Amino acid sequence: MSSLPIADLILAEMDQSARAGNVPRHRRLYEAIRSAILSRRLPVGSKLPSTRDLARDLGLSRNTVVTAFEQLLAEGYVSSRTGSGTFVADTLPEPATEELAPERQSRNSHHNGAIAPQHAPQEGTTAAVGATLSVRGRRVADHAAGHRYEIQPFVPGDDDFSVFPIKLWQRLQNKYWREARPELLDYGQNGGYLPLRRAIADYLRVSRSVRVTVDQVLITGGTQHSLDLCAQLLADAGDTAWVEDPCYWGAQRVFESRDLDLHPVRVDDEGMNPTAEDQHKPPRLIYLTPSHQYPKSVVMSLARRRLLLDIAARTGAWILEDDYDSEFRYTGRPLSSLQGLDTHDRVVYMGTFSKILYPGIKVGYMVVPPALVAPFRSALYDLQRPGQMMQQAALADFLEQGHFATHVRRIRQLYGQRRELLQRTLKPILGNAATLSKEESGLHLVIQLPPGTDDERLAQEAAEQGLQVRALSTYYLGAEKERGLVVGYAYVPTDKIAYYGRLLGNVVKAASAGRR
Repeated sequence: MSSLPIADLILAEMDQSARAGNVPRHRRLYEAIRSAILSRRLPVGSKLPSTRDLARDLGLSRNTVVTAFEQLLAEGYVSSRTGSGTFVADTLPEPATEELAPERQSRNSHHNGAIAPQHAPQEGTTAAVGATLSVRGRRVADHAAGHRYEIQPFVPGDDDFSVFPIKLWQRLQNKYWREARPELLDYGQNGGYLPLRRAIADYLRVSRSVRVTVDQVLITGGTQHSLDLCAQLLADAGDTAWVEDPCYWGAQRVFESRDLDLHPVRVDDEGMNPTAEDQHKPPRLIYLTPSHQYPKSVVMSLARRRLLLDIAARTGAWILEDDYDSEFRYTGRPLSSLQGLDTHDRVVYMGTFSKILYPGIKVGYMVVPPALVAPFRSALYDLQRPGQMMQQAALADFLEQGHFATHVRRIRQLYGQRRELLQRTLKPILGNAATLSKEESGLHLVIQLPPGTDDERLAQEAAEQGLQVRALSTYYLGAEKERGLVVGYAYVPTDKIAYYGRLLGNVVKAASAGRR
């Protein structure tokens, strides 16, 4: 059967995205097919043309089509059957077993004896925009004017900033210090340095499929600052925040400091898995690390992503997508963002340069929904007094001149080598005593231990050997905890990986022998 009808449909989708400009052809093709699948113009079970036929019909190289198909397959939009072809997968989330509670009673309702209206998105005027914010957020917008880790082998979450191109960075900064432009010595009053926001928007649009305009990008002091701003503007004291269980400790601390009611939702092999019981406690905020869950390392499935987007849309919740290390995927291309699937503007996307360049740079970014741009911009200025405009200007040049992409390629290769070497070192030592997580991205892996293991004691024993690992159980909020060790491999010289890996492996092996 001719593939032309499907090819014509895909070509029409590609024509609509032609304004994307510098987006590579394989990315435009991927996005066109993805859009047709999500809109059901390509129904579940539809067989796609072969890569050879589609390349011929669209006038593209076969490699371009193969690359797009591989990305669709990796993200679950299509399935491949050997000898049969490629088919559109069923990406719809399973329906919830019970409907979420239609409304929530405000913790502050006792002040007037009335039930406060449910937070829900509304369309319309400026007053409607205010209704999307928390009470604290509206008040701020209306008045516009852990634990510290030592730098030791296997510390989780840190990058190897010793390989950062310092001399190049100095040259870029010196250019602006010689000019000493007055506007670069002031606070940042418009959400950050415009050329940097533009460079970030271009980067996210191409590499992460983020739906973004320059106005939506705000420069912050890092992910912690971004989370704190969201907690202040989008939730009130006592509101419920769904967090992954296990959860990044930094997010826990921020939400607790803002008096939010943390509700842990278990993470399985597909990411956060809200049950009917969880859904009896509707969230105001949902904190997620979908591209590489921290600390378990799993990647959230497409069906689970759509389920959580559906929950957010139905309850008026905000999803906070922490995309902290998406650049470090060692097989295939980086996965697309959750925000790129959001059609209801319920996702606040955030990232940081601290995991790529060096921790002390303290520059992060947020992409906020259009209705939140003005209040978030004014609150960013009023609450955090952002600055470092000279540094932002140098960083803009670092991105625009291609140095960022070069640096990412270099350290991705370096960290991938270290990850592989650490795995090869640990596996023969551990034997059946423990298993290694099978992640293909990030800056850490998890040594998964048998139930009942005292992983905190193991972490202490590793510290006595000069190794800084973290017990997996300490990341959990709920009573049911998995046991393991979170091991960072980025901040270890390649020639020392095997040595330190043997030390750590022997600590775990000795503990296992003591249990028998």
